[in-house]
Amino acid sequence: MAKPVDLELKKAFIELQLKMVETSEKIQVIDSQIDVLKRVLAHVDITQREISTFPPDTKTYESVGRMFLLTNLDEVKSNLKTREAQLSTRTSELENSKQYLEKNLKESEDNIREMVQQRKEQSDTKAN
Repeated sequence: MAKPVDLELKKAFIELQLKMVETSEKIQVIDSQIDVLKRVLAHVDITQREISTFPPDTKTYESVGRMFLLTNLDEVKSNLKTREAQLSTRTSELENSKQYLEKNLKESEDNIREMVQQRKEQSDTKAN
């Protein structure tokens, strides 16, 4: 004899399952954004190391949109440091968001387990 399906449990289970899928997708997006930021940060680091070897009177050009402007070497270095700080800040913000989402994902998994366990215990007590 088949046990009747508990509709309330099924509905709650589906809602939690959807929440888990959405959270997993958000984590994947954040991971890809972090990877991109790390590549850009590595590019900035390489550029900083390269221009640090230039003599102080070297002509440098900085890209602005689709054009390049003659820029003082010290200003280029300053702009790179600013960009590096911004990228690091954004990366840490994304890491924090990822940790928060992972925590929510874990809680959802625990809620599903707890819900199934409670229903199982209720059905066991009703059967006795």
